[in-house]
Amino acid sequence: MSKIVIMESLGISAEELAARKKPFEEKGHTFADFPRTTDIPTLIAQAKDADAMIIANMPMPAEVIRSCPNLKFIDVAFTGVDHVGLDAAKEKGIAVSNASGYSNEAVSELVLGMVLGILRRIRSVEDRCRTGQTKDGLVGSELKGKTVGIIGFGKIGSRSAELFHAFGCNILANSRTKKENAPDYVNQVSQETLLKESDIVVLHCPLNDSTRGMINADKLSMMKKSAILINVARGPVVVAQDLADALNSGTIAAAGIDVFDKEPPLAADEPLINCQNCLVTPHVAFATKESMTLRAEIVFDNLQAWMDGHQKNVIL
Repeated sequence: MSKIVIMESLGISAEELAARKKPFEEKGHTFADFPRTTDIPTLIAQAKDADAMIIANMPMPAEVIRSCPNLKFIDVAFTGVDHVGLDAAKEKGIAVSNASGYSNEAVSELVLGMVLGILRRIRSVEDRCRTGQTKDGLVGSELKGKTVGIIGFGKIGSRSAELFHAFGCNILANSRTKKENAPDYVNQVSQETLLKESDIVVLHCPLNDSTRGMINADKLSMMKKSAILINVARGPVVVAQDLADALNSGTIAAAGIDVFDKEPPLAADEPLINCQNCLVTPHVAFATKESMTLRAEIVFDNLQAWMDGHQKNVIL
C-alpha cells in the first residue's frame, strides 16, 4: 500500500477532499496532509517516507526530492512544473504528472477581465464614483476591432483567442511550432510581427530557458505606445524592471500582471506595484471554484492512473 503526502491545500473543501481520498483509503492507501511551507528540513521530514506526493505551485526543491528514498510519483496540481526539481526526479526515476487543462477557462476569463478593466478604466472610474466625482478625462475604449497577439498558443492561449474573437478582435498568435489545426481567424506570425502589430499582447507561454526574460526593454520598444501587455504565464518571462520603466516612460500604455518573479505576498520594492498604469493581481488567474474542483478531479485521476500502471498527463 502507498503513503501519499499532500504538501499544501488543493483549494477544495474538507468534505470534497475526504470524498476524493475515500476510494484510495478503502484500498488501504494512507494520506498525510500538511500546510504549505518552504522550509527544506520540514519538507524532508514530512515527505521522507512517502510513495507519492501531491503539490500545487509551492516550490519542491531537488534537495527534498533526493531525500525521499521511497518516492515514486509527484502529482502536480498545476499546469507549469518549473517549480519542481525535475532533474532530481529524473535521476531517481520518479514519475511526474501535471494537471494540464484544469484552468483553461479561469485563466482566459481573467485575461479578458483584465483587458476590459484596463480599456474601460474601471479602477479609476470606480474611485471617481465613490468620491463624488465624474468620468471627465477617463472615457475608455472598446475591445471590438483591436488586434490581440497571443504568445504561447496552447490550450489556454487557444481559449483566450476564442473569447477575444467573440468580442470582434483580430487574432495573431506565436508559438515555438506552428499549430496546424488553428482556427481560420487566427493568423500565426513571428514574434516580432506580433509585438509590432498588436494592440494587446497576452503571454500564455511556459517558463523555460528560451522564454526567461523574453519580454525585455528591446521587445517592449517594438510594441505600440498604445499597447497593453498581459502576463498570466510566469513572472520571469518578463523583465520586471524593464516593464516598469516602459510603463513609466510611456513606451507602452498599460499592463495587467498576475505573475511575478516571486509568489505574492510581494515585497514593497516590487517594480510592478510601484509604476504607473499597471493592474496587478496576486496570482489568481487559475483560481476559481470550478477550476479547483476540476483540478482535484484531475490530480486524483492521475494518482489512480499511476497506481494502475498507465500514467496520465506525463511530464516524466
